[in-house]
Amino acid sequence: MPDSPQPPLRTRGRILEVETLANAREASILIVDDDEGVTQTFARMLTLEGYDVKTAFNAQKGLELAHERLPDAIILDLRMPLVDGLGFLRQFRAIDARRTTSVAIVTGDYFLDDAVARELRELGAELRFKPLWLEDLVRLARNLLKVTH
Repeated sequence: MPDSPQPPLRTRGRILEVETLANAREASILIVDDDEGVTQTFARMLTLEGYDVKTAFNAQKGLELAHERLPDAIILDLRMPLVDGLGFLRQFRAIDARRTTSVAIVTGDYFLDDAVARELRELGAELRFKPLWLEDLVRLARNLLKVTH
C-alpha cells in the first residue's frame, strides 16, 4: 500500500502543514524584554507554533543566553533599564558570527529619534511596534527565520 500524505495539523483554527511545523521545531528564538507579561506571552505563543524559545528579562541575561547557544532569531524590546535594546544589539553585533542573526526590535515608542532608527537599520534590525497580535508575532518569527534558513 503506498504511503499516503500526512494530514495537516490544526492549531487554534489554522492549518499548519506538517513540514512547516517540523521546520519550526528546529528553529530557536530568543525573546529579550523587561516586561515579564510580554515576554511570557510571546514565548507561549511561539512555543505553541513549534519554536524552541528562550527568554530573558534584561539585556545582560539575553547576551549570556545568546553566547551559550546562538539563536536563529531574536525578538528584542527597545526600552529596557540599564542596557536597552540598542545597547544589546551593539554588543551582540560586535562579534562576527552574530552579524547575520535576524533581529527584530519591538517597541511601544512610535516616535523614535532619527539617529536611533538609522542605527537600528545599520545594525540590521527590523522595527515593529507594540502591540503585536498573535498573527503579527507569528508572521514576524517566520520572516526572521526565512533570512537564516
